[in-house]
Amino acid sequence: MRTPPAPRTTANAPHATTAPPPPVPAPAPAQAPTTRTEAPVTAGHPAAREHTRGRPGWRLRFAVLCLIWGFSFLLIKVGTDGFAPLYVTLGRLLFGTLVLLAVLIVKRERLPRGVRTWGHLAVAAFLLNAFPFSLFAYAELHISSTLAGICNATTPLWGMLLSLVALSEDRPTRRRIAGLGLGFVGVLTVLGAWQGFSSQDPAGTAMALTASLSYAVGWIYVRRTLAHTSHSNLSMAGGQLLLGTVQLGLVTPFFAAAPDSLPVLPLLSVLALGALGTGLAFLLQYGLVAEVGPTTATLVTYFIPVIATAAGVLLLGEALTWNTPVGAVIVLAGAALTQRGPRRAATARRPSESPRQP
Repeated sequence: MRTPPAPRTTANAPHATTAPPPPVPAPAPAQAPTTRTEAPVTAGHPAAREHTRGRPGWRLRFAVLCLIWGFSFLLIKVGTDGFAPLYVTLGRLLFGTLVLLAVLIVKRERLPRGVRTWGHLAVAAFLLNAFPFSLFAYAELHISSTLAGICNATTPLWGMLLSLVALSEDRPTRRRIAGLGLGFVGVLTVLGAWQGFSSQDPAGTAMALTASLSYAVGWIYVRRTLAHTSHSNLSMAGGQLLLGTVQLGLVTPFFAAAPDSLPVLPLLSVLALGALGTGLAFLLQYGLVAEVGPTTATLVTYFIPVIATAAGVLLLGEALTWNTPVGAVIVLAGAALTQRGPRRAATARRPSESPRQP
């Protein structure tokens, strides 16, 4: 949900990170593969990015990624029509994990090693996958997929707010503080604050915003603990999703009754949500970050709520009042301002950002 930032690994945008994304996230959102080569100019080198920006292929993949993550909220909504939210999330993680494990086998890469690494991945899996994915699924029992997509876009705002406290190298500027304030004005506009928030379900909205916050927290955790790991991003993402699947697999039977039938449309939605929205989307995001750099790749965060809104209104017949799109534009403008800051020497290092996802 979720975009973002500099963690070297994770599967996370809207957020998460919003991802964002994510987090992305988030994110969320809320993070990217590092291409290593003996040549003087690597895939992440600025000169290489300028060269690849001239090729049309990355634009097509960028558009596909926007569509996949934008439609994820519709898929969640359809999935919860047939299954309990926890089973929607479990299926999403399971199918996404299978996709990444298959790619690992094809590329002959291994999962990460080391107890400490797996411990950090377990925390990341909870903050960036199991917890926010479940919250979005529960939220969409009460709110529209359109509102959920917009809430996912707050991941960069949460990330900026938290990074001022948790990451000493992120110094506040007037522009970023203004962006933070503008973003939350946008949230109040979406929720119809002048009406006493009566136009939206408070519980569902709170769960969606908490999911976006989780993407931001997860991104900061990964940046502090896993940014310098020697494992590939694909390997780390595969391990993280595997742990998230195990976490949900252990708790879901205790909190939700197993489905007594497998309705076709919800089942196909969960399958697409996992295989495309979680598995394939990670691979697309990794390639984009390595090819055109994290700044361009994470612009996907700003297209997710637009596509989520269009999908919800046109395909699900969700109601749309004037304050929803207006507030969404304000949120995105604020999020964009929070991402603008002085370039630091650290940006000359190897690129690494993980996907922010819804």
